[in-house]
Amino acid sequence: MTGKIIDILKDGNIIIPKLLLTNYKKLKMTDEEFIVLVYLLNNREFDPERISRDLELKTVDVLNIINNLTKKDIISLDRVTNNNVAEEYVSCDELYKKLALILMENKKEVKDTNIYDKFEKEFARTLSPMEYEIITAWLEDDMTEEIILLALKEAVYNGVSNLRYIDKILYEWKKKGIKNKADIQKSQTTKKKNKKEVFDYDWLNE
Repeated sequence: MTGKIIDILKDGNIIIPKLLLTNYKKLKMTDEEFIVLVYLLNNREFDPERISRDLELKTVDVLNIINNLTKKDIISLDRVTNNNVAEEYVSCDELYKKLALILMENKKEVKDTNIYDKFEKEFARTLSPMEYEIITAWLEDDMTEEIILLALKEAVYNGVSNLRYIDKILYEWKKKGIKNKADIQKSQTTKKKNKKEVFDYDWLNE
């Protein structure tokens, strides 16, 4: 079957929406269902025998796959009458609705977790390419977004808005084994007891 798909690709252009390609598993589709769906996206006329020939599938298998895609509300079959001749066409409206929802969810997730945007918001300016590289290096060094943003919060509280200062904070925390908010709170509590500080502003819960 894979060989047949390659032949089809060679014969002409087949459009595969990138959002579908990267998310079809989220729609609980099998690989065969995905391939048939891609075929239908490029040829809306419902002709099981033609699909069977082109994809080298048994007609009964094609019908089962179409039935599964319909049950999953990914496609529907519309009947159109032209010159007293009724023909069936595949509608992918439901698929596009599902992909639109996935797109909105992805954008919301990126918006909520975009660490670079949070830095720019706190610094009240656009980050330089070098600063982007530094933050990326922190993430690649297995530092969590949580600990990086906590270091950012401490820097802002201290009136400092540069990554060199934040890098020093992260370096010190790493030496002390501090990995999250709970570790910082524990460290602050120990510091208060050791130094018997009367006042220590709790910037973590600001």
